[in-house]
Amino acid sequence: LTYRARRRNHPYPSATEDAIGSVDYLMHLGYGARDVIVAGDSAGGNLALSLVLKLKEQKRILPKGLILFSPWTDLTGSGKSYETKVDVDPILNREYLDNAIAAYASGQDLKNPLISPLFGNFTGFPPTYIQVGSNELLLSDSLLLKNLEKYHVPVRLEEYKGMWHVFQMSPFKTAYDAMDQVAEFIFDICR
Repeated sequence: LTYRARRRNHPYPSATEDAIGSVDYLMHLGYGARDVIVAGDSAGGNLALSLVLKLKEQKRILPKGLILFSPWTDLTGSGKSYETKVDVDPILNREYLDNAIAAYASGQDLKNPLISPLFGNFTGFPPTYIQVGSNELLLSDSLLLKNLEKYHVPVRLEEYKGMWHVFQMSPFKTAYDAMDQVAEFIFDICR
């Protein structure tokens, strides 16, 4: 099942529990946490952050790095892009996000960092690379996540002018260039 389908059928906290199970399985296979780079886009970016927050809570060794494409970090929708980008985002709209929240976190405290990682404590987090389009509803979610710096986390954020939500999945030069930047980030943290 896709993450989106599982979210509907298995609400919070099942996604984070499944992600922990995946990490446990990698460790069982002999991989160390420092051999792992966690990546996710949109709600998957939320899950990547929630996973690392949960690993930290369990006092486990954290992955080597995080790569986030247009991550959905704030289910409360407090950022200004939820208002300013509503007419320019061709992918997401508020109704879609509200339905996803109802399916995944109905009745939950949306400021819980495992639901809205933006509200988490990122002390000790691994190097993080964030890519976001300037024309997306979730722009603020990425821009506000730059606060990783206040926790002394090495963070690199790139805002791609005129791009939309998870533009990296599209077959054109800007998307290819963005993926080249991801490869450089991985190379830099793995030296």
